[in-house]
Amino acid sequence: MDHVSAFDEPLKKLLGGATAKVMAEHLDLHTVGDLLHHYPRRYEERGRLTALTDLPLDEHVTVVAQVADARIMMFNNGRGKRLEVTLTDGSGRLQLVFFGHGVHKPHKELLPGRRAMFAGKASVFNRKMQLAHPTYQLLDAQDESEATEAVDAFAGQLLPIYPACKQLDSWRIAKAVDTVLPSAGEAVDPLPPALREGRGFVPLPEALLRIHRPQTKADIAAARDRLRWDEAFVLQVALARRRYADTQLPAVARKPVPEGLLDAFDLTLPFTLTEGQRKVTEEIFGDLATEHPMHRLLQGEVGSGKTLVALRAMLRVVDAGGQAAMLAPTEVLAQQHHRSVTEMMGELAEGGLLGGADLGTKVVLLTGSMGVPARRRALLDLVTGEAGIVIGTHALIEDKVKFHDLGLVVVDEQHRFGVEQRDALRSKGRQPPHLLVMTATPIPRTVAMTVFGDLETSVLDQLPAGRSPIASHVVPAKDKPHFLSRAWERVREEVENGHQAYVVCPRIGDDADATAEKKEKEKEKEKEKGKAGKKAAPEDEADKRPPLAVLDIAEQLAGGPLAGLRVEVLHGRMPPDEKDDVMRRFSAGQADVLVATTVIEVGVNVPNATAMVIMDADRFGVSQLHQLRGRVGRGSAPGLCLLVSEAHEASPARARLSAVAATLDGFELSRIDLEQRREGDVLGQAQSGVRSSLRVLSVIDDEEVIAAAREEAVRVVADDPGLDRLPELRTALDALLDKDREEYLDKG
Repeated sequence: MDHVSAFDEPLKKLLGGATAKVMAEHLDLHTVGDLLHHYPRRYEERGRLTALTDLPLDEHVTVVAQVADARIMMFNNGRGKRLEVTLTDGSGRLQLVFFGHGVHKPHKELLPGRRAMFAGKASVFNRKMQLAHPTYQLLDAQDESEATEAVDAFAGQLLPIYPACKQLDSWRIAKAVDTVLPSAGEAVDPLPPALREGRGFVPLPEALLRIHRPQTKADIAAARDRLRWDEAFVLQVALARRRYADTQLPAVARKPVPEGLLDAFDLTLPFTLTEGQRKVTEEIFGDLATEHPMHRLLQGEVGSGKTLVALRAMLRVVDAGGQAAMLAPTEVLAQQHHRSVTEMMGELAEGGLLGGADLGTKVVLLTGSMGVPARRRALLDLVTGEAGIVIGTHALIEDKVKFHDLGLVVVDEQHRFGVEQRDALRSKGRQPPHLLVMTATPIPRTVAMTVFGDLETSVLDQLPAGRSPIASHVVPAKDKPHFLSRAWERVREEVENGHQAYVVCPRIGDDADATAEKKEKEKEKEKEKGKAGKKAAPEDEADKRPPLAVLDIAEQLAGGPLAGLRVEVLHGRMPPDEKDDVMRRFSAGQADVLVATTVIEVGVNVPNATAMVIMDADRFGVSQLHQLRGRVGRGSAPGLCLLVSEAHEASPARARLSAVAATLDGFELSRIDLEQRREGDVLGQAQSGVRSSLRVLSVIDDEEVIAAAREEAVRVVADDPGLDRLPELRTALDALLDKDREEYLDKG
């Protein structure tokens, strides 16, 4: 198979050790194939300057611009000197600085009017954007051989700008690509010929040439379309093969049993199932009744009733003589699930015990920290089949745990549930058990198709009856201060009507805060930068002051706009019993307003709380705001959420807040969140494998491509499961599925 070898050639053979080392260490590029798949991030047009106003902060950037002026400044009583160069383009100005001995060459070369490419890290100094000690390459020929060569090297109209790093500029990467580009002719085309011709794609070698050295914008578009399809298709084939292999496995069909435990349970329900719960249950029950293992992902927001749906599936399996296991990521969650399941089942959970219902079954808890006697009893109940339902942490997967007849495994998300665990649990059933994975994070359809592509998906998108709508508004504290005073009046009105309110702040404001804050700030900045994609203009005043703090705001409110109301504080650094105490008083209605950090995001349920004011709301992520807001409107009275922000009206931060205010749909918001974050965050580190294989495919924007690729993949695999007639596709799959990616595919 000689044709693979050109792509597998190590870079150091062609580029020399130093360059190859930097590429390996900083860009994760090791072979010719890796470099050919390192596509330009964007292209600069010769005659058009980049908008300097769009530079992302703290990122390695490449700009093409013109020198407006350059001056040498002395400091340190004339002992030090620095060169300050101002660049300009149509959109804005950018400052460059060079220090010490580094000033001589640029001082000679960067004369007003000259154009060059500059690469460096954009930072803010004295509220101005600057690049310190950038590398640069002149782009206008003034008799200097280097300049002429630079222009020749980028002779195309379109200059490719590559994802670069500090040690290696975009144009050095471009030179390296020139060296390996001849190998593109040997690319093995993974698309089946019929598919490629049917969709009119250019051949792969040509796509690679066009993406690296386009003559026209049409070249770029054709290349991207083609390469995007490759990525989507190869990945979907891998997932389709996975699903196909699963359908070949045997499983025990768990069919309905009339007048069994499930029917008895349904009679005790004080409400009827929502339309969504009924639909999803039918999908699940359909799968359970077949002789192949179910692999289903159940998505639904907190409070949409997932646990009830899962419990009914578990009862169906128990009726059919099997056992069901529910796996939680932590002991605390396992205990919580155990409590809610036993409460929902009432006396049906006391099967075999005196006073328990005849139809009941035992529900046992199994965690790592249980005492020996309790653990021994639980293990005994499992092996004899006395316990129909077991809830636990991955202690359930240990060798010692034996089941009588394991029929269904329910996995509560957060679990990166890998293939070893799946196999370990599989081996505990006489045949592989059915599998249901639950997640409370709304995952847009495309991400579900990519990240959980080996599972069928069911979505619970209705909230149960009895939940009240929440009205959300943005309060622009800076542009319209009177809106903020009105917000506090609204809080007073809610309290006067017998309700309660939350005020959420990003920071605590105690002494420990200052030091912790500083570290957190650095980390948060990084994270938020990822989330917002591009940082708001550094001129944002709000960004420069520390975020508002619980202790300060509580004091201001009690002494000012909310004087006379009972204001309490809650934050993560209070002693646990004090926290519980405050929460108990607030739940009991003995406090009117709770000023808190995001500790209230999870698990606080006070139906009488109807209003929430979120201070510095732009400092929170979209999904976090959505989770926080879910704490009001839990009773019969409508909820109100006010998002207070000093962010500028035109800033991305404000656009994010308006989006949150405009919809209560978690799926819609998670989509917005994804669009504003970088793909990498979305797929997360758990899917590092896929991250490294998705280069031009955008999980968010390319919904049609992914859906179409999935259909084609299913057809190809059904027709030829071993891909025996498509050796090139097999080669591409092997490349995709090296070790780390295998793990990604196996976490379903």
